[in-house]
This record gives sequence, C-alpha cells and structure tokens, in this order.
Amino acid sequence: MVSPVSFGALRTFVEVGRQGGVKAAAQELNVTPGAVSQQIKALEARFGVPLIERGNRSVRLTPDGLRLFGRIAPGFEEIDAAVRMFEDRKPGPATLVVSTTPSFAACWLVPRLGHFTTLHPDFEIRLETTARIADFGRERVDVAIRHGRGGYPGLHSDLLLTPSLIAIGSQDLLGGPLSSAADCLRFPLLQDRDRADWLTWLEANGVSPGNIAAKGPSYADDGLLIQAAAAGQGLAIVRDVYAANALAEGSVIQAAGAPVPTRDAYYAVTRPGQRGSRKLTAFLDWLRSEARAAATD
Repeated sequence: MVSPVSFGALRTFVEVGRQGGVKAAAQELNVTPGAVSQQIKALEARFGVPLIERGNRSVRLTPDGLRLFGRIAPGFEEIDAAVRMFEDRKPGPATLVVSTTPSFAACWLVPRLGHFTTLHPDFEIRLETTARIADFGRERVDVAIRHGRGGYPGLHSDLLLTPSLIAIGSQDLLGGPLSSAADCLRFPLLQDRDRADWLTWLEANGVSPGNIAAKGPSYADDGLLIQAAAAGQGLAIVRDVYAANALAEGSVIQAAGAPVPTRDAYYAVTRPGQRGSRKLTAFLDWLRSEARAAATD
C-alpha cells in the first residue's frame, strides 16, 4: 500500500512557490531553511521528479513543480480563508494586514486610521508600506490599496478614489495664487520620478511646457514632493488626495490652473474568498465611507 503524501510537505512546497525562496518560506512557516529543504527533497523523492530549481538567492519551480503548484495552491488558499474566518470569531483583537504605497499611507490612510480604531477597537491594523504590488499568492495580505486601472485577474477590486493632478507651492514662495498656469514656469518646478506630471498638467491647462526637465529636482514619492513644496523649494504637481491635509493645514496652497483628472484610480483589492470576513467587511465599509467623504470635501 502506497503511503499518503505528507500534508506538511505539500504545505511547505506551496509556501516555497508563494515566497519564491527557501529562506522566505522558512520565515513564513517559522521553521529552519534546512527543514524546508528536507520537506522539498522528500516530495521530490516521493514523486520521482525535481520540483524546484535552486539559484544563488532564489528558487524557481520546474515545469512539474508549476503543475503541482497550480493544482494544490488554490486548496491551501481555501484552507487559509477558512482559518481566517474562524480566527475572526475568537476572543481578542483580530489582525487585519493592509498593504499600500508609502505615499498613500502617509498622506491619506494613516491620518484617518484613528477613526477606524475608535469605531472597531476589537480589530488590530498591521500596515505594510511598499512600492511593490502586493502578491496575494505569496503574501499574507488581507487588502491591498492599489493605484491603477482595476481589473486585477482573480481578485476583487472596489473603486475608492479617482485623483486629479494639482499644482501646489508654499505661500511664502508664491505670495498667493498665481494668475495663470503659465505663471508656474517662472518658478522652480519640482519633478516626479518620470517627469511626466508637469507635462500632463501644463498641456491640459493650455500651456506649452517647453523644456522643463532641468527646472528642478525630482522626487520619487508624492509625500516628499509635498514636503519640498512646503519648504519653498519650488512648485509641485501632486495628486489632490495626497495634498488635502497640507492644503487644509496651510503649509501649501494651490498655485494656479485647473485640476487635471488622472486615468488611474485607487482600488481596494482583496481575494474573492475573503469577502465574508467580519474584519475585512468592516474595514472595506469604513474605507469606502472615508473615500466618499474625501471626494466631497
């Protein structure tokens, strides 16, 4: 009689596939890398085929490994979803893992999270900030707030906010709002990472931008752009949802021109199997409410 395949070994294999490496899988499973390697070797011996290819710093699934992962990973997703559902019901705070970009976290989400905590003291938020898109297949993330155009395959997305680009600067630098968008060209223009937002905003406001590449320093993060503008280093084009707090506090003012809607929007992205989770339902309801309130400000 053939002995059954070890459930633990299959779980370990799925985690290696999710994490893309033995060490990362070991950290997720709270075991040693050696234990993970032994489980994978046992599976390979059991099936008689190699399942992973080991590189210097990562591993890659072989064609047989990919086939096995594709068949069993969805089952472990269902198991994880069931476990999370029952964890929601146990005494003590339930942890909700939220992934988003540093800019969205600092400029929009974090200033509002205290309201959610007040409404739901039994839930604990763990906020993870990264410029990298969350991988639901490999990471323990409950909801990711993404900036894009929606339509994420295999995932559910809720539209939150459609931002507009606005020009901002400090009151000390400008002395007050400028007469026209063209007047912005008299000041240092702080750039975004790919230097595209100024071009988009100026052209939409009927201004020929010319060569603005050397007008000012560039920053990879909208939060840094807002800080630089508030410090009087120049004018910045940022998304209005990021600048709302700085505008309300008076550290910057809207310089000139009309807001220019962007093609991308912010979405709350989740796995379809998580939608019934009590903690996730509460957070999504609150998030949509905050987004509606921000859109009418």
